[in-house]
Amino acid sequence: MEHRLEVDSIVLEFGNKRVLQDVFFQCETGKVCGLLGRNGAGKTCLLNIIYGELQLVNKSVRLDGKVLYERHRNPGDFRYLPQFSFIPKSVRLKRLFRNFELDFDRFTSFFPEFQKHFRSKLGKLSGGERRIVEVYLLLVSKTKFCLLDEPFSQVMPVHVETLKQIIKDESQCKGIVITDHLYQHVTEICNELYVIANGKTYKTQEAEDLKRLGYIS
Repeated sequence: MEHRLEVDSIVLEFGNKRVLQDVFFQCETGKVCGLLGRNGAGKTCLLNIIYGELQLVNKSVRLDGKVLYERHRNPGDFRYLPQFSFIPKSVRLKRLFRNFELDFDRFTSFFPEFQKHFRSKLGKLSGGERRIVEVYLLLVSKTKFCLLDEPFSQVMPVHVETLKQIIKDESQCKGIVITDHLYQHVTEICNELYVIANGKTYKTQEAEDLKRLGYIS
């Protein structure tokens, strides 16, 4: 069954500064939708609005045409990866994969070096290794949409390529929204691309649009 996420009518202000306005964004299951913008453009704010962490008076976030008013998001509808590490370091990988109902052996088929960490606490891993675990848990879990904020942060290039392939595979059954400062990886895997500039979203078609909108020089 196909599902659609739609966002519009967003107005976000901090004091006298208007961060977002005239925003339109949509993503469907079966697609990877990229979201780019310069630092401070409002990418993370928009993801937080979609996920319900940032409540506004002027906003419309719709799932399959139904407006989402409540702050809480059902994990079966949305999973959100924030920029920071969100899983306590004291939790063991064995417990994490059990709680998310995921197969650790399948995980190690992508990342065999983690086989020795099955009973390790998350805090024993490096920052890049923790990021891989968190991204994988959310990507592969059962949900309609997965929101990824800087998933490639601290991750080794060889593992970034593996994560990109998993994103492509998982997009067959869910919608994935991704933003990352390593924009080349985003443009490579996304089906649709939006750029935030001057508080507005622009749906782009080619690399020249990124230059025209001031995202790259």
